[in-house]
Amino acid sequence: MAQSVGIKDVARAAGVSVGTVSNVINRPETVASETRARVLSAIDRLGYVRSESARQLRAGRSRIMGLLVLDMGNPFFVDVARGAERAAREAGLGVMVCNSAQSPGEEAEYLSLFAEQRVRGVLLTPADATGRNIDAFRRHGIPFVLVDRVAEGTTECSVSVDDVAGGALAVRHLVDAGHRSVAYVSGPPGLNQVRDRRTGALNALAEAGLGPEALRELPTERLDVAAGRDAGARLLGLADRPTAVFCANDLLALGVLQAMFSAGVSVPDDLAIVGYDDIEFAAAAAVPLTSVRQPAVTLGALAAGLLLEETRTEESPRAHEHRRVVLQPELVVRRSSLAAR
Repeated sequence: MAQSVGIKDVARAAGVSVGTVSNVINRPETVASETRARVLSAIDRLGYVRSESARQLRAGRSRIMGLLVLDMGNPFFVDVARGAERAAREAGLGVMVCNSAQSPGEEAEYLSLFAEQRVRGVLLTPADATGRNIDAFRRHGIPFVLVDRVAEGTTECSVSVDDVAGGALAVRHLVDAGHRSVAYVSGPPGLNQVRDRRTGALNALAEAGLGPEALRELPTERLDVAAGRDAGARLLGLADRPTAVFCANDLLALGVLQAMFSAGVSVPDDLAIVGYDDIEFAAAAAVPLTSVRQPAVTLGALAAGLLLEETRTEESPRAHEHRRVVLQPELVVRRSSLAAR
């Protein structure tokens, strides 16, 4: 196994002190051009790579921001990561993106990894509904911002979308189109987003004089296309099948759409479908999908901005005030919900 090249090896090859090599790396303007060229030649020849992590540990300041999301297979979180990465890069930082896969256990492991790496701060979409993972992480003193989740009962910053309003937008649209019985493909009930979207759906039904029985909930263990197909199969088996379905995200909605297509059920003539997130694939589906749009890139960028603001003012905490930013969703109507009734 090849040995790594250290700064002492570079100093020896260039015939200079370790301090001179350090100056060439960190303060090149302080070193004579001839000496600097000799050191750089040695670095290139030996293949020396500076240990950035060691330098950061000595300085006590990491140049890495952690981002832990529920599912990197969901394009919504890819867009959140894009927004966060853009804001971090402008500040000279990198982003370590991790995927909890909606598992509280994996979330705890990644939070421990962030603590071990002494990251600058963490952007977190929680998978653990109990809050125990957050409580354990808080003891490390590393700043964090909740993403796609309101910071209820905590003092941290958060950036989220009003999911109650989003659920109401979706179901109000279906009610206005004449539907009086709506299925809700909801995802894991422990997720706040799933519960809030259900609350919004019930609010919209109540506005129309319809009771909670008008919403038939079909929970799923995951928020992916396969879970949507399974929910679609269950929906097809209902004797009194609703005429419309609202899904907690677009991946579920695309799975339901696939199940309807396979069974020969016409969308939207026999069943209207509305999703949530407005991922890129929503508009490109076989039947373009009506969806509640979340400003995912903006959400990620704002969350990163709040985290950067907090970490810049660590020496003067009063300069930073924790804030809860709540963005508004938007309904994007496409063919999947446009049949006249």
